[in-house]
Amino acid sequence: MTFSEHPYPHASAWRGDAMSRSSEWIVTLDPQDNEVLYRAVCDARSLGLGIPRLSRADLDLGPLGAKLQAVRREVLQGRGFVLLRGFDIDRYALEDAALAYWCIGAHLGQGVAQNAQGDVLGHVTNLGVDYRTDPRARGYQTRQSLPYHNDAMDIVGLLCIHPARAGGVSRIVSSTAIHNELLKQRPDLLRLAYADFFFDRRGEAPEGKPPYYAGPLFSRIGEQVFGRYNRAYIESAQRFADVPRLSRAQIELLDEMDRLCNDETMHLSMELARGDMQFISNYTTLHSRTDYDDDPDPRLRRHLLRLWLNTGFFQELPPSYEDRYEDMVAWQKNPRPPIFDVSAAQAELAH
Repeated sequence: MTFSEHPYPHASAWRGDAMSRSSEWIVTLDPQDNEVLYRAVCDARSLGLGIPRLSRADLDLGPLGAKLQAVRREVLQGRGFVLLRGFDIDRYALEDAALAYWCIGAHLGQGVAQNAQGDVLGHVTNLGVDYRTDPRARGYQTRQSLPYHNDAMDIVGLLCIHPARAGGVSRIVSSTAIHNELLKQRPDLLRLAYADFFFDRRGEAPEGKPPYYAGPLFSRIGEQVFGRYNRAYIESAQRFADVPRLSRAQIELLDEMDRLCNDETMHLSMELARGDMQFISNYTTLHSRTDYDDDPDPRLRRHLLRLWLNTGFFQELPPSYEDRYEDMVAWQKNPRPPIFDVSAAQAELAH
């Protein structure tokens, strides 16, 4: 976990300008894959299995399972992200498309609760809130642009149900490459990134825990570099009197992180089409999104489904991650089936 003066040579240390000229990160589901997946959904329905009970042990995806294991390796051990394209989403009603997505996710890891309500399938859609002014709101519940950040657990997945009418472009950047760039340009700031920052729990602290948690932006265990970044949550944690004030040097580091994330040569942009699935490593890849405009028809508003996946791949995680993941363990005690009525999500947010 100590700072090293040597760069981290790894497949996850990619640059956006090079990656944009390649399609190696796109994996396509063919007609046979789609047929296998459809049969799996039908079998699950006939057995009365759904979200969140359905697990990998209940599934036999044959050759598709092998393809998904290659996706898992690429996300966890390779470049850190994959775009899965070709899912025949128009074959399904929304609930069954979600179940097919859950089947794919189950081959990558175990879906875990993403909030204190126990939701294991998140809705990324505009609920008309502002995460910058409402500490209960989350960026994925807005139409605003999102700064670069990562989520909890090993992998975050997104399934595009409907794209936006305009905007909503997904952007990702390698936190590993940023780590190496800081080492080259500003080793003094990288050293500071290995010290603790404080992150807001945004009103979802389990009983007995403070409303914030601490952890470094980069940690190193053996040959693995773990990256964590969410400036919005670092800054909102400043609302708590017992959180140390950000120093001038820390603010300079955050500014440099933002500059590198937004550098056109560093990040990769991709437009998620209906049926696309994006899976990224939360330890080597940061993600963001541009702001967007929705279709006037509520049925066509931008809507993505999100998974947080625990793969069990990493034998050791930084202690600050373990502390944060205890929150998910508490949330996971009462996992609840998906809510597909967005108005219900809006009502819950109002409470």
